[in-house]
Amino acid sequence: MQSTSKYIEIRRDLHRIPELGFQEYKTQNYLLTYIMKLPQERLEVKKWKTGIFVKVKGTNPGKVIGYRTDIDGLPIEENTGLPFRSEHEGRMHACGHDLHMSIALGILTHFVENPIEDDLLIIFQPAEEGPGGAKPMLESAIMKQWKPDFIIGLHVAPEYEAGTIAIKEGLLFANTSELFIDLIGKGGHAAYPHNTRDMVVASAMLVTQLQTVVARNVDPLDSAVVTVGKISGGTVQNIIAETARLEGTIRTLSQESMVRVKERIESLVKGIEIGYGCEAVVDYGSMYHQVYNDEEATRRFIRYLKDKQDVNLVICDEAMTGEDFGYMLEEIPGFMFWLGVDSDHGLHHAKLNPDEKAIDFAISTVTDYIKTL
Repeated sequence: MQSTSKYIEIRRDLHRIPELGFQEYKTQNYLLTYIMKLPQERLEVKKWKTGIFVKVKGTNPGKVIGYRTDIDGLPIEENTGLPFRSEHEGRMHACGHDLHMSIALGILTHFVENPIEDDLLIIFQPAEEGPGGAKPMLESAIMKQWKPDFIIGLHVAPEYEAGTIAIKEGLLFANTSELFIDLIGKGGHAAYPHNTRDMVVASAMLVTQLQTVVARNVDPLDSAVVTVGKISGGTVQNIIAETARLEGTIRTLSQESMVRVKERIESLVKGIEIGYGCEAVVDYGSMYHQVYNDEEATRRFIRYLKDKQDVNLVICDEAMTGEDFGYMLEEIPGFMFWLGVDSDHGLHHAKLNPDEKAIDFAISTVTDYIKTL
């Protein structure tokens, strides 16, 4: 039976109340209630939309060390059967942000009770899953006032056992972009197709063509993904669809490939417009910058981990995962790492069930490392 430490209980509380991006009102209130119960002598707390900045004043500050966590959930109906399953229908912490928050609270608590010389800024960021909270938070007046000199983030990894940290220098996560394509034709009776412009047929052809974008337009030594995850169109079986909508994602390991992929998508969409006599609108939604770990900072962290007996260190490959923490790393030196949580089901799955032992392990590892900075 797993231990139920203070921070595991916090994780379970947060797991019950997942909320979507910029709607994290209960989550923000829970976090603030906890933070306000800590000794306040060294704390400064500022709300930003549904997020929170918490500054722990150091004893003799020379720099600001940052730690960021995300706080939002996903529009997924939970299917774990856990006694602390989501209480919000159609919402779930299926990406581990409940663990992320409990770890951040553990780090915060440690340094409130055991202050270091430097200032520490804990950032509780909303809307990582969309529409993207890191970039506007980075541009906020509060961040400009308290901007860290160095920053750390982590993300749970179901494929690694608890006690594992996976990391690499340089590129860790891909450039990502949402993809929405609306096709507008002419509807009508199924018995008179010659009087219509059928957007179900047009969308089917476009999906097929999109599969050629990576195969025939991206260098085979590079990597990219174009995935259409949802198609909607039509009303009933005997009416030809006037509209159709494709929703998907683009992932690339280079900015150049992202530009090339989008250019090719737009060319194919124009061809559909001409070939099927319709109108089309392409919207890229939220776009996330690649997560690029500062080489020197990452090497220092790796050296630290190699001396830790309780850490299983893995030097991993880059992943097609998207994370808007990349915007912060673009401006602030630092790194992100994978935290093993050993789940049979992966991220964004309705049955994701992380190993909670990873929580106290992460708190201990990160707090010990921050003391070396």
